[in-house]
Amino acid sequence: MNRRSVTMVAKLTRTFGALAAAAALALAVPNSAYAAQGILHINGQAHPDPSGCYAIDWFPSSVTNNTDAIAEVHSGPDCTGSVEWLVYPGETYRTETAQSVFIL
Repeated sequence: MNRRSVTMVAKLTRTFGALAAAAALALAVPNSAYAAQGILHINGQAHPDPSGCYAIDWFPSSVTNNTDAIAEVHSGPDCTGSVEWLVYPGETYRTETAQSVFIL
């Protein structure tokens, strides 16, 4: 290989490396900003397009999941403790013990 060929190969390698990095970033970013589409109801209070952890403030309580994601009902505050129940889209769960709900 002559000097010109080596330079061209190095440029192509950098270009393809930059394209691969950009593609990886483009695929990773949407997942980190994802929120469920729809409304999560906790004790009648609506949470549109929810994401993250929500407190359950009084008992008995109900969680109605009208989103496109699964809601995890946790036994502890701040989405700690064991998962008491999984509330699938379109379902309602009633509880007297859970303290928080997580939805991705």
